[in-house]
Amino acid sequence: MIERYSDIAIHKLLNLFEKEDMALLDLIADDINLRIDHYKDDTDIDWQQCCDKAGFITVLTRLGTDIFPKGTHIMGLESQALGNDWYITIFDQLFWYGEEEQHVKSRTYIVSHEQAGKVDYFRETVSNLERSDI
Repeated sequence: MIERYSDIAIHKLLNLFEKEDMALLDLIADDINLRIDHYKDDTDIDWQQCCDKAGFITVLTRLGTDIFPKGTHIMGLESQALGNDWYITIFDQLFWYGEEEQHVKSRTYIVSHEQAGKVDYFRETVSNLERSDI
């Protein structure tokens, strides 16, 4: 059963991302290990990974210009605790996809770990992008 959380770091991070609020950096550990993968997609994702906070800022900046130039809207956000501060999150969003120049819906799965209220591990798999007429 998937439980709803509002006070875990990954939810706070994604909610601040939606608001384009840079306070989200306060939720990122200095040694963040982040990677975003795409299922059955030939998108160049080499830049969508980092191993520290400075790298995270670089990835975040490029996401903002290339992928989410008009921001994003969270359609669904649910997580299940896996134990020992690990979570699996289902994240549905609607956004103007800058590289494709169209509105899309996407579902992603995120495995994350938090320590002392900060995300220190983040693995996102984008499972689909589908065109949306909003």
